[in-house]
Amino acid sequence: MDVTIHSSFLPHTDPEASLAFYRDLLGFEVRQNVKYGDMQWITVAPPNQPDTSIVLTPVAATPGLTDDERRMIAEMMAKGTYASVNLATKDLDALFAKLEAGGAEVVQEPVDQPYGIRDCSFRDPAGNLLRIQELR
Repeated sequence: MDVTIHSSFLPHTDPEASLAFYRDLLGFEVRQNVKYGDMQWITVAPPNQPDTSIVLTPVAATPGLTDDERRMIAEMMAKGTYASVNLATKDLDALFAKLEAGGAEVVQEPVDQPYGIRDCSFRDPAGNLLRIQELR
């Protein structure tokens, strides 16, 4: 059996800010940008990875959420505790410098972790945590 990761989902609150972060700062390509009413789904991915992507989804599109649940999600997103994704790069310092210069919210500067990796972390415009590991 051959199973792959095709796409992962992260919530977003501002489509333009998300595009500026994922497309303009990270250099991801926009594969789809679907609008329905006042909601927008944006599929992004690194250009060199045609088989996987991140779908940025509007929180309002989640069916069955109560108002209390929407408030809780908004609070968690604001703190950066709702969703996250791990990325990787060969040049962590260069990517860190680019994101920091572009105004991304730094959570952790590059550091050698005691468990054997070197990484840093940022929050995207919606508050999602992005951990970026250095490929060795």
